[in-house]
Amino acid sequence: MNTSKITSSVLIGLGVIYVVAALFSFIFSLILKFTSAQEDQLSLIITIISFIALFMGGLVAGGRAKEKGWLLGGLTGLLYTVINFLFQYLGYDTIFTTQQWIYYMCFTLTAVMGGILGVNMFSSPTRES
Repeated sequence: MNTSKITSSVLIGLGVIYVVAALFSFIFSLILKFTSAQEDQLSLIITIISFIALFMGGLVAGGRAKEKGWLLGGLTGLLYTVINFLFQYLGYDTIFTTQQWIYYMCFTLTAVMGGILGVNMFSSPTRES
């Protein structure tokens, strides 16, 4: 597998994660604005959607490359973690808490599972006799 295929697959998977996250952030901001719902009431749903977004990103990355889904899903999850860490560290001058590290490790594992499934779902089956 060549480097450009890995890079494009990971970046497109990362793009899927951020598009899904932005879409649901917009939806939840509308819910919070126009209803009496509070942010703490939606935290579990937001966490679940975050896991779904990482799974979808890994799925797309693995499906595009059609091989080494665990690697592409892992790189996608790892890059997502690094970008968010840098954003928090450089933008807010704080590092991840222990709870956040656990979340991001689970996010990366979820992206790995998505990558593995993406390879198996989107690669053409070959039969060897």
